[in-house]
Amino acid sequence: MNRTIKCLLLAIGIVQLPPIICEAQSKKAKAEKWPAGTSPQEVGKRVAEHFVVTPHTNFGRSTPPKVITYPETCTWYGALTFARQTGDKELAKKLAQRFEPLLGAQDTLIPKPDHVDYTVFGAVPLELYMQTKDKRYLRLGQGIADKQWGPPEGPRVKPESHEFYNKGYTWQTRMWIDDMFMITAVQSQAYRATGDKKYIERAAKEMVLYLDSLQRPNGLFYHAPDVPYFWGRGDGWMAVGMAELLRSLPKDNPNRERIMKGYKSMMASLLTYQAESGMWRQLIDDEASWPETSCTGMFTFAMITGVKNGWLDAATYGPAARKGWLALVSYIDEHADVHEVCEGTNKKNDRQYYLDRKRNIGDLHGQAPILWCATAWLR
Repeated sequence: MNRTIKCLLLAIGIVQLPPIICEAQSKKAKAEKWPAGTSPQEVGKRVAEHFVVTPHTNFGRSTPPKVITYPETCTWYGALTFARQTGDKELAKKLAQRFEPLLGAQDTLIPKPDHVDYTVFGAVPLELYMQTKDKRYLRLGQGIADKQWGPPEGPRVKPESHEFYNKGYTWQTRMWIDDMFMITAVQSQAYRATGDKKYIERAAKEMVLYLDSLQRPNGLFYHAPDVPYFWGRGDGWMAVGMAELLRSLPKDNPNRERIMKGYKSMMASLLTYQAESGMWRQLIDDEASWPETSCTGMFTFAMITGVKNGWLDAATYGPAARKGWLALVSYIDEHADVHEVCEGTNKKNDRQYYLDRKRNIGDLHGQAPILWCATAWLR
């Protein structure tokens, strides 16, 4: 890579150089790296601190949830990774204090790990264990990860649950693209926390099943096999799931090449659908669809992670990631709430159903990707 290209990438925040290289350009680039108020440090801090004081959410309902919901899990995980990456011990302490009641009188809020949306909760105690070395968190998180690959049990078991289990997949497999974050997140975290390769190998095998079954020729994914629409956040779960998995998947894993191929194919396709504003849409390929923040955050995270790890060409994807981030933070208001977040969404074979979804403010589906991106920029 020549010096001109390096200086360009420095200016967009993708690489860092020794001071001796293009020193004058470097000083200018550092000063102009992020417009005021848009740096990952500033934005991540605001959104994380806002989460700390946010009561447990229940998909927009006024009543408290019976158990911790997956959007809260995702935001909690993001806030914890941001605290670790920035060395913010006070923030980390607050996030641990938020968890403490769940180890005591409020333990009924811990989701039963019998569905992907509940099992993902294990990612949070596993992150807390890695940061605190408190074995209470490890026991809880590892137990949840193990349950996901244990024998099928409970009222959610279906005939196909046994078929998947007998083939070495989790019995919670349901072939919705959302699953490829929910499943891979907790299993990748269990690997990071324990070093036991069985967890990451499980996740990789599962990811290949979904890629082989669901990825379309254009690199994107229908919401489900019977729903032929490229729903933004659904594809976002796949994008983040692949990036998070590849970040920790050993280079000698036999499934790594297949997953990388699926990931790069998706990123190349997403590049063509990014709007001039930097946003992606509620329905990715539908220009009549509205710009949506949760999927924009997820795709931006996947591209940042790809450039940082050298999987994606920095000169191509670095500007797209920066553009996505700057567009995304423009949707954050003075209360650190993200606007234009698609509400929780089931699958339906109806274009208008997706276009008419409620656009929420402060929905944790949208808060979480902000924190993931802020962490990824700083890695």
